[in-house]
Amino acid sequence: MEKMCVIGAGSWGSALALSLYKNGHEVHMWTRDVDQVEEINETRQNSKFLPGIIFPDDLIVSNHLEEVIKNSKIVVLAVPSQAIRSICRQIKPFIKKNQIIVDVAKGLEKGTGLRLSEVVKEELPYNPYVTLSGPSHAEEVSKFMPTTLVAACEEIKYAEEVQDAFMSPSLRVYTNPDIVGVELGGALKNIIAFGAGMCDGLGYGDNTKAALMTRGISEIGRLGVAMGASVNTFTGLAGIGDLIVTCTSMHSRNRRAGILMGQGKSLEETLEEVQMVVEGITATEVAYKVSRELNIDMPITEAIYSVLYNGANPNEAVLDLMTRSKKHEMEETVNNGLFQN
Repeated sequence: MEKMCVIGAGSWGSALALSLYKNGHEVHMWTRDVDQVEEINETRQNSKFLPGIIFPDDLIVSNHLEEVIKNSKIVVLAVPSQAIRSICRQIKPFIKKNQIIVDVAKGLEKGTGLRLSEVVKEELPYNPYVTLSGPSHAEEVSKFMPTTLVAACEEIKYAEEVQDAFMSPSLRVYTNPDIVGVELGGALKNIIAFGAGMCDGLGYGDNTKAALMTRGISEIGRLGVAMGASVNTFTGLAGIGDLIVTCTSMHSRNRRAGILMGQGKSLEETLEEVQMVVEGITATEVAYKVSRELNIDMPITEAIYSVLYNGANPNEAVLDLMTRSKKHEMEETVNNGLFQN
């Protein structure tokens, strides 16, 4: 039995803590919320994030960061993407160089445009880093429904250690050395999922969503390749796989937020109703700015940005997309390039 810890007790952190526990590990989970610690320890439930799921009595939940991290082989960062830098600074006094950092957040840092691995490496440069991503909803993982993930690291031995820690009959983990592609697939699919939700809220059908998802993975891949990713990653679990699950499920808070805005609610009203972090909103802002800097055409991202940040009407944004200049679908072949829109 090896000690593992999960920093963050939201739905995803809780589901992964349960998965590690089921694999026979000693699991410690941290949250700064004292009331949440008390609730889980007294009732063995995390009612806000995973209602109805019972936590084992010996899965330890604490708000003492040093105790949770001490002697943990793997330290899972399960906090929102915009909190990654802050939590790295908090754990820095306690973490040892041989402890593996596993990030499960999906996003790009606002203000810097950095991928989360780049953020962690700035704060914790001596620790091995693995990102864990793929098509997965916490609600299903916590019930041990069959799920697949990808552990990505340039040094494959660390990805394999994470693979070994999480693999089970209900959780299959693949490895991938393309950490850039896996991170970008996880971050950028939230933008498209938000757009898919807006289409649902507007009353559009399956044709619209299929078009959005297909052209969405095209522009995700285009930006990804420009940032150094392998094109093949976007055809896999962290690319099209994660995109499908996030665009089609009501478990997806990005899709739910998009539905509300498509129905006419303001951004403020939407966030108040969802009551959880909607990563796609910040990802849209960051990806829009990065695409401009790299001169990468991302029309869907631009349309969603216009709705979120320029007050554009969702119906008009869709019309703008549909009436763009004519294109050849396989223009990437015609122009000997990649993922051209």
